[in-house]
Amino acid sequence: MTTTPTSPAQEAGERGLRRELRAVRGLVLRDWLRLVANPTNTVLLLLQPLLFLLAFGGGLSALVPGTAVGGQYRAFLYPGILLMAIQAPAVSVGIRQITDRHSGTLRDVLVTPARRSTLLCGVCLGGCATATAQGAVLLALAPFGGLPYRPLMLAGLLAGLALAAFALTALALLQAVHTRRPETFSTFLGLTSAPLLFGSGALVPLSALPSWVTVTAAFNPLAYATDILRRTADPTAAGGIRWGGWQPPPTLEAALLLLTAVTALLWAAHRFGRARAGV
Repeated sequence: MTTTPTSPAQEAGERGLRRELRAVRGLVLRDWLRLVANPTNTVLLLLQPLLFLLAFGGGLSALVPGTAVGGQYRAFLYPGILLMAIQAPAVSVGIRQITDRHSGTLRDVLVTPARRSTLLCGVCLGGCATATAQGAVLLALAPFGGLPYRPLMLAGLLAGLALAAFALTALALLQAVHTRRPETFSTFLGLTSAPLLFGSGALVPLSALPSWVTVTAAFNPLAYATDILRRTADPTAAGGIRWGGWQPPPTLEAALLLLTAVTALLWAAHRFGRARAGV
């Protein structure tokens, strides 16, 4: 039995691919080690969604009628709590990217032979993985959110969390590569995070919000993420995003959210690849 000889160009291409994959793996591992080494930060990031779950889910569930949310308010709120759990760690990747640039840590990463676009993809995947892991911690509290332990449903929620974390991390990096100062990025987050969350239907049904909020929700990635998680937990859930009078199916919402995330990451990688190391 004879084997086809490998050309030098093919060998160089295979070595280059392995080099790029090693760079991505190293950056993902770096974020995992950072997560494990600082459990206090993880607890603090999960504290806010836990307080929302206990305060709103416990206090308002008796005040909000089931007809307003299609069931128990706690079960309606829980997907939004999951989204809150991944929002902070996902967008913090953008802040870390800017601070690494100012501290000189970014230059140490750029000395690797991998392409800059590959390095940014590794940063995005690392942030996505750690944000998903932190959100998955709250999946263990599904009964407190009014949801049963159903393996298929929990697996679907975990997949939805991973998709939402990917989109949030990619959008945060897109903003980060166009921002020079951490203070500017923090101000931008302060101005956009709360409106995007409250305008996504995570805490209040979109049908109960002003009409202009319902219209803008069609352009809000958090609204699609919330709708995907909520309809994964309860396929009969209604009151989410509507295009005119039509509610898109979860598969289409997931495809649009994935397209948004990939587009944002490619745009950020292109910008990062053309930037100078110190910028």
